[in-house]
Amino acid sequence: MRSDPASIAARVLASALARPATLGQGRLICIDGLAGSGKTTLAAAVRAQARCRVLHLDDFYPGWRGLDRVADQVGPLLHELASGRPGTYRRWDWDQDAFVEEVTVDPSPLLVIEGVGAGHRSWSDLITLLVWLDSTQATRLERGLDRDGAAVRDQWIQWQDDEQAMLAKEGTDRRADLVVDTND
Repeated sequence: MRSDPASIAARVLASALARPATLGQGRLICIDGLAGSGKTTLAAAVRAQARCRVLHLDDFYPGWRGLDRVADQVGPLLHELASGRPGTYRRWDWDQDAFVEEVTVDPSPLLVIEGVGAGHRSWSDLITLLVWLDSTQATRLERGLDRDGAAVRDQWIQWQDDEQAMLAKEGTDRRADLVVDTND
């Protein structure tokens, strides 16, 4: 990240906490950006400062071609939380290539969702602060392959195509409250 994740996290938290609750009695920070842009790193920095729950959308996508189905689980979960009730989702296990256990999420004062599609339009009314992380395709691909290994290069290329289609449809980068350049 061009800036220190801890200082960006402090800025994100200050901005979110200065706004009224949007997720029932709680606040929802959505950290979005294309794969490899630093979403998980920023979410960890926010969690370290706020001790809040972080949901990783990698646990929601049904595999490499499941990006367009992320809203199937996230939307209902968030609407339950907005009503003050616990919500649930089925966690995707990438090694088993299947949904596994059901996870319960209780309402809380602050929830962070990070991942491609976190700022989906279908729950935009529940988002307190939408953060978009921006980085070049080459940088993101390099980070992804460093993390996941060269064996998944073809899946990464397809994923980048799928996320570009989602971005064109959703316009998340243009709707973000805060945009952060994460190129090194």
